[in-house]
Amino acid sequence: MKIKKGDNVIIIAGKDKGKTGKVEQVFPKTEQVLVEEVNIITRHQKNKRVRSQGQVIKKAAPVHVSNVALVDGKKPVRVGYKTEGDKKVRVSKKTGKEI
Repeated sequence: MKIKKGDNVIIIAGKDKGKTGKVEQVFPKTEQVLVEEVNIITRHQKNKRVRSQGQVIKKAAPVHVSNVALVDGKKPVRVGYKTEGDKKVRVSKKTGKEI
């Protein structure tokens, strides 16, 4: 997967198109990423004890990797790989700069 934890990304499709955020978590098996403050969903939680109240919780849901692009400056970029010695480095396809 070309997107890693801590990368700045932009949403390129879906209800949050155009929003940017930092990747908090990556799920390689399902090809999804969790981006902070993007794709917020509402969950209703039942009360856990007899006298406590239930509550409404807002949390971020994962977004598929195909709906996300890495950001270089303010523009989305495609990612390629280049080998330098024995290291594999991510580079921008357009500029050729290391990410």
